[in-house]
This record gives sequence, C-alpha cells and structure tokens, in this order.
Amino acid sequence: MSPSPASFDPTPTSGADSTATATVAPKPAIRRRTFLGVGAAAFGATAIGTGALTGLTSSSRADAAVTIPAEDRDPLNLLQRMLSFDTQNSGQGGKTRPHAEMLKAVWDRAGVDAEIIETPQPDNVHLIARIAGAGNAEPLLLLGHSDVVPVELENWSADPFSGEVRDGEVYGRGALDMKGANAASISALLRHLQEGARFDRDIIVLTDCDEEAGSFGSRWLAENHWDKINAGSVLTEGGWFLAQGDATTPMLITATRQDKVYFNLDITANGTATHSSKPMPDAAMVTLSRALADLGDWEAPVHLTDVTREYFKALAASTDDRRFAQAIRILLSARSAKMRERAEKLVVSRSDYPYLHRALLRTTHAFVIQEAGYKENVIPSSATARLNCRAVPGGQKPREFLKQVRSLLARRDVEVSIAAPEGTSEEDYLNELDQTWGAPPADIDTDLFHALSGAAESTYPEAVFAPALFEAGTSLAPWRAKGIPGYGVYPYVLSNEQLIGMHGDDERIFVEALKTGTDYMYTVFERFRVG
Repeated sequence: MSPSPASFDPTPTSGADSTATATVAPKPAIRRRTFLGVGAAAFGATAIGTGALTGLTSSSRADAAVTIPAEDRDPLNLLQRMLSFDTQNSGQGGKTRPHAEMLKAVWDRAGVDAEIIETPQPDNVHLIARIAGAGNAEPLLLLGHSDVVPVELENWSADPFSGEVRDGEVYGRGALDMKGANAASISALLRHLQEGARFDRDIIVLTDCDEEAGSFGSRWLAENHWDKINAGSVLTEGGWFLAQGDATTPMLITATRQDKVYFNLDITANGTATHSSKPMPDAAMVTLSRALADLGDWEAPVHLTDVTREYFKALAASTDDRRFAQAIRILLSARSAKMRERAEKLVVSRSDYPYLHRALLRTTHAFVIQEAGYKENVIPSSATARLNCRAVPGGQKPREFLKQVRSLLARRDVEVSIAAPEGTSEEDYLNELDQTWGAPPADIDTDLFHALSGAAESTYPEAVFAPALFEAGTSLAPWRAKGIPGYGVYPYVLSNEQLIGMHGDDERIFVEALKTGTDYMYTVFERFRVG
C-alpha cells in the first residue's frame, strides 16, 4: 500500500526499529468504486482540503495552532509507546493507569483537557479527553479500550510489549486490538490541532478500561459519569479493511453498524468420583469429550440478514477473484436452506478471509474453557466446558441455538445450560438476549457514517466501501441502549494471518497500513472542521 498524498510526519524519534517499513505492492489502476451511493457526494461540501478551510486565512490558522511534538503526531511512535505498557486483563481488570498517564501527557502537550477517571479497582482507570468545538452539533465520541487480553509469552517471536518492527510489521499485544486504532485516531486528531483546526462539535476521546472483562468498563462509566461521555454518535472498533489476494492492496473498506449477540453455554458431564486406580465406565471427562467432539463437527445453520446481504454484495463487487465473486452470488441467490449451506462452503473455501466470512453467516460456538479434576489420583465427579457463542442479529435466536445444541447432545448424557448472570433465570436471560438480537442496526444516514464513507473513497479510491456486521463485540452497549448510533472501524488494511493474530500470538499490523489508516482517520475528522 502507498500512503495517501496527505503529508506525513518525520521518522519517529523513539521506539524499536522505527525506520523499518512494509514491503509495498504496486498499486493497481485506480477504479473509483463506491457502494450504496455513499461516496464523494454524500461526503459533503465540508470535506475539503486544509488549504481552503471555511472562514480562516492561513495566517489566522497559524495563530490558532499549537506546537505538538512530531512524535505525538506519528502513529507508529505513539503506538509503540502504547504497546510498551502491560495492560493485560485476565478477567478482573487491568493496570491501565501508567498508560493513561502517558496519554494524558500527550493531550496536555496539545492543549486538550484530559481527565483520569478512577474506578473502585486501584490503577484500573479510564481517560477522557475533550476537544472543545463550536457547539453546532452533539459531540462525537471516540471509544477505544486500553486493556488487552493476556499473552502466552512462550508462543511469541517478539516481546509483546516492545512494539518491535520487523519486515514492515509492528508487533505487540494490542497492535491490532485496539491500540493501533487508538494511535491512528489520536495522531490524526493531533495533526488537525497542529494546523489550528476547530471542529463543529466537541470531540470526546474515551480510552476506557475493562473492555476485555471486568466490572468497571463502559457500563460502569455510563452509570457513574454519563455527563462526561454523552454524545450524538460514537466510533469504536469494528469494521475490517480487507485486501485483495496480495494481502496489501485495499479491496473492501467496512464500517460496522451492528455487533453479533454474545452469550455462553456450559456443557457439564457427571460421573462417579473414585480412586484413579479403578477407572469407571461413566468417567465425566470421557463423557464430556465425546459431547465436545460432536459439537466440534457441527455448525449452526446459515442465515442471511439485510445487513449481511449488503456486506456480501459489496464483497462480490470488490474482489478481483471472479470465482469467489461467483460463489458469493450463488449464496445470495440460494432459494433453500440446503442450497445456502452448499454455497456457504464454496464461499468460505474461496475466501482469503475464510474464518471471518464463516463467522458472519451463522451463530458460532468456540471452546474456550474446560474444567475438570483437582488431583491426579482422583477421578472427578464432574467436568465442564464453556462455549462462547455469537449469534447473528436477525438470524438464529440464541434460544433457538440453545435448543438445537440440547437436541444434538441429548444422547450424550450431559447438561447444556446457558450462562446467565447470577440471580437471573434462564428464561429471563433468554428474553434479554431476544431484545439484543432484535435491536435494529445503527442508522447509516448520519454525518459520521457519511464521513466514514467519504474518507474511504478519498483514501482508498480503488476499494469498495460498505456497512457491515461485526463478528465480535464492543463496548457500545450504553450508547446503543439510548438510541445513539455507533459504528466501528479498525483503520488499517489487514491480511488474514494478521486477523488471526487478534487475541492470538504475534499480534501485528503493517506499518504502512497504520500510516494510511491515520490518513483515513484524518479525512474522517476533516468532515467536522469549521476552521
């Protein structure tokens, strides 16, 4: 990928091997393509270059500008600093204060008000920065978490907290999810502020904790400090920027408008507890293993919704692989469940992102935790496995999936239960999930969504842009519950191998993709400039 024509900051002055760059594939002939008619016209008259900003001359912009260090405006340098902080969250929150203090200092240098919000858990904090605007519209909130999932250090080829750059990729826990996105967005905003920009609304940048698990995440913040995070629209993690088969040429740029529905199932087997010298035929671990093997060979049925149909139409229009595009068209035109299942297998087999595209078409179940036994000379009386499940809104309801799993495992002598919150009955919890499942996707006729679309056409003119479903989850619930539209982007083009590294080993992104993604975010924010 080549960066867009927008100017870029000097080489970082700190961080690991910051002069390395990604191998750049030759750019194909530009094909100006957009999807759903949300291109340059929708981007609007305010999406203009900084040389023609409304109401300010060059001299007045210079007078209004602040001097922001180049390293703060460099997304790679800023990302490397973010990655250097160990903010692992094993389920009970992380230690995010040092990271927040570093980032607060960045905002302080830019003259932006920033506040650390304490939670009841020591050193597990939120950071809220607010760029004051003209007040012509409700605030725009950028939501980016600072905590990351744990690492299995022995499986990494790089120090996960070093920000090492190797062969054009920057490595680190959170490089993709989502310190990379935070670095791109913040660096882009700082570039605007360096130019003396003024926005038509306040821009709130919330760097939150406990997104990956814990008691004091965005829900706690909304309950205790809603006045600080109340906004008219929200942008967070989500949509993927996919590449053609060369893994670098942009193909499909998406902004997610809906998350899959998150829930867990527990599969439990019981047996006789006794001395390990006398194995029993009803061993709980054996019974559980047989049930899990059945589930491992099974997939929930394919469901297409309005949101996913829109996505796959755009995918077919964007790919250069004619056989892949034809497989998608077969899927979209299938008239029966049997035909959809066959077409889905063809789509997945021909996709360069097979696991993503399989996940967008059905309720998924992943085996994440197994518990059994406590001593090597005791056969345990029970064994349990947890399945993390994600349902397609408007597709198969969680209660229907639960019923299907129970039917599948009826002969295995196991109990299948949904992991409801403490004090909540199964039926009440299923009713709650029904409501989430039935909630409409975010409206795409908003100024923020048009900004995301217009920036895609400007920054990635050879790619297609489309709204999408996020196969995972975000912290958007408090805003969506109030009807506030929320969208998601990870603003860098990724290979499938990098996508698999999300929550995995050797998490990394392309350096050049990060830089171009920062240009993309700069163009998104340009939509809201009034000076």
